[in-house]
Amino acid sequence: MRSLIAVAFVEPVTEGLEFPREGWPLHITLVKFDVVGPKSLPETTHRPAAGDPLAARIASLMEPPVAEALGSSVTVGSDAGFGRAGSVPVSLIDPSLALQGLHDALVRIVAEVPGRIATAGHTLEGYRPHVSHLGARRLNAGDVVVLDQIALVDMAPDGGHATRRVLKLWTG
Repeated sequence: MRSLIAVAFVEPVTEGLEFPREGWPLHITLVKFDVVGPKSLPETTHRPAAGDPLAARIASLMEPPVAEALGSSVTVGSDAGFGRAGSVPVSLIDPSLALQGLHDALVRIVAEVPGRIATAGHTLEGYRPHVSHLGARRLNAGDVVVLDQIALVDMAPDGGHATRRVLKLWTG
């Protein structure tokens, strides 16, 4: 099983970039999922999408809604606390038709892959886009973010859970 995530990066990244689990660049999570099929594609290859048939297939399915959303702007809203007892500080993203539409399309694609979303209650009508504060790195209310770096990221490249790898990066 592959654990993947689609995100809109707020800080600059490159395709193929690997970073530690604790060292995420600022981002808006679009959908996090585990691939539960198809069985006909290898699931042990963890190279960037061009050499990874499973990632390439998923990226090709994501291409149209991602292309439509690239260049859209979103506005940062108020701060909130997510997680257990609100212990994870985040900056909420104000409602956006482009961002919600992208999220909804990606959720449908995950079902087609097929994939499983562990936090299904946080999808579709329950989607609350946000950017987690990472130490002093954070966004502030009123900031405008352009969706110009949307990526498919492997949550356990080469089977290891200590790093993350950008498999496919769409820029606009």
